[in-house]
Amino acid sequence: MPTPYWDAGVPLRRHGRLHGHTSCDVAIVGGGITGLTAAYLLTRAGRKVALLERSALDSVDTGATTAHLTCVTDTRLSELVSAFGRDHAQAVWDAGLAAIAIINDIVRTEGIECHFAWVPGYLHAPVNAQAGEQDIDDLRREADTAADLGFDAQFIDRAPLVNQPAIEFMDQARFHPRLYLKGLIAAIERAGGRLYEDSPVEDIEDDPLVVVTPDGRVDCRHVIIATHNPIPGKAGFLRTTLLQTKLALYSSYAIGGQVQRGRVPDALFWDTGDPYRYLRIDRQNGHDMVIYGGEDHKTGQAEDTAARFDTLSAALRALVPGITVTNQWSGQVIETSDGLPYIGEIAPRQFLATGFSGNGMTFGTLGAVMAVDAIDERRNPWHELFDVDRTKIRGGLWDYLRENKDYPYYLIRDRFAGPDGKSVRAIRRGSGMVLDLNGHRVAAYRNDDGAVSMKSAVCTHMGCYVHWNSAEGTWDCPCHGSRFQATGEVLAGPATEPLEELDVKSEGKSQKSKVST
Repeated sequence: MPTPYWDAGVPLRRHGRLHGHTSCDVAIVGGGITGLTAAYLLTRAGRKVALLERSALDSVDTGATTAHLTCVTDTRLSELVSAFGRDHAQAVWDAGLAAIAIINDIVRTEGIECHFAWVPGYLHAPVNAQAGEQDIDDLRREADTAADLGFDAQFIDRAPLVNQPAIEFMDQARFHPRLYLKGLIAAIERAGGRLYEDSPVEDIEDDPLVVVTPDGRVDCRHVIIATHNPIPGKAGFLRTTLLQTKLALYSSYAIGGQVQRGRVPDALFWDTGDPYRYLRIDRQNGHDMVIYGGEDHKTGQAEDTAARFDTLSAALRALVPGITVTNQWSGQVIETSDGLPYIGEIAPRQFLATGFSGNGMTFGTLGAVMAVDAIDERRNPWHELFDVDRTKIRGGLWDYLRENKDYPYYLIRDRFAGPDGKSVRAIRRGSGMVLDLNGHRVAAYRNDDGAVSMKSAVCTHMGCYVHWNSAEGTWDCPCHGSRFQATGEVLAGPATEPLEELDVKSEGKSQKSKVST
């Protein structure tokens, strides 16, 4: 079996198998990103955890990922709006952004060196065909839908590298998954978590809840089933078996090759083909590794799988002339009938997460967070949307943002929403806009005389971004209700300090607060 690129030079210490009888608060079945993230979050919260992996940690589908960290789902946003309504469609993509934010927080908290970086993403027309008017119109509409729902997206005539019409999505990310999981494993063990390899779970018994392996048993209060394809225990056999009939398994292929550093843009790329192809880089000292994937097919329904690598290699050489392919591997993705993952209880105190489609790193992380929320009896905004027994939710019966305004992610959501613009010239007299100027999020206001005041858009209470209130002519914080005058002074708490002064450069000249243009 070909070895994924990520494995090279990043060995993971092996762990022994489970022998005998033990107990814990939470037993986790599966040692990929979902299981290890759940173990990390639980051990940090003081829970006793035992994780059981059939083979080796990070050795199966998580290990075969290409590790695009993105909120952009395989199912188009416009299709999600049509199927589930605007609020629920926004919730799906917000879930992806929340997962990226969680990964970023873990990387920073634990000091994990895993090549994490925020990068743009491009959904583009295929490079091997001329984009027609319908293709361009579809991309424009999709970009407008995303922007309308608060995501930083815009249509562009030509994406870098591929030179095709595209949607540019800001605030996506990439990382080295094995280095990341190596850091998680170390943090779990420091916190007292127990990790067992070569310990396949044969059964999950109920009342009392016990996880059974060939050589051992784990008594526990909760179980998280974090295997790629869910395993049935006695308690959930019928439900799990029924769920498995709703899943479609696809094989996907990936290749990699070295190029001179900076030759290929540091971004995520996916085309609109069916099946689609996708590309990213991994930045190394002195060079970049280009990782290119696609050629998906239903598992077991293609005879000459080696030809998939040949096709990808030819396409990559056409896109990046002179590149030499050094790595090739394959993995598996699980699709669901409606494009959303299944995350929730499969039996009492047994939590499951599966069906991540092309978003395994983000939905896997989200599945871990949702499992921990369920165990801690904490409200989660995506509970009903991804529930294992969900029926299709439609239309405007759910005020999504209002209902979930107190969930931690929504206290910082605006950090992932796009600014109103990128130019002071766009601001009319007597109005304000949040601008992105040289990497600063700026609350810019133009008075009736034409003078422009520019302050930081970061609320001085708890760091959320303020919005311009056109009716009142104020800057309002959506998190806790602080209000500021147009020029940044506090109008109403809980904030007690004015918006901070900024000195930024915009459109070729230095601009400070109270600058006339």
